[in-house]
Amino acid sequence: MAQNSLEKQEAKLKQLNQKIKAEKNKIEQNLGKQIIKSVSLDYANLSNDRVKLLAKQFSEFLKENPVDHQS
Repeated sequence: MAQNSLEKQEAKLKQLNQKIKAEKNKIEQNLGKQIIKSVSLDYANLSNDRVKLLAKQFSEFLKENPVDHQS
């Protein structure tokens, strides 16, 4: 009986982890879209290398200009 309870808890934990992962992906996609939109980037010019360079530049900018994480 205890094993059945553990299996149920494990299933709930797995489901919760999937929800967290999905939410993180949604936030990442939304952030990317908002950045692209706000700086009027052309999708045609966004190669993998260009995306990596922009991400690095953005990361460096945020390190120098920390974001207030409180809403």
